[in-house]
Amino acid sequence: MRVEIGKYIVMDTEICHGKPVFKGTRIMVWQVLEMLRLGYKEEEILEQFPSLTKEHIREALRFAVSLSKGEELVRI
Repeated sequence: MRVEIGKYIVMDTEICHGKPVFKGTRIMVWQVLEMLRLGYKEEEILEQFPSLTKEHIREALRFAVSLSKGEELVRI
């Protein structure tokens, strides 16, 4: 089962056990959020994950905010 969340994030039971990832990758959203928590700058994250853009990082933050607010996330 595949659920699209926003423009760049997807949850698919066939990819990374259904954890949220960036579309077209196996990069899990939590990895980027963890790097931000640890103080990595956007440029450092993009160096580690060259297939991502600043928009991917912003969407990861929007995703985290929506989760913490208890908002409905699913967008198919």
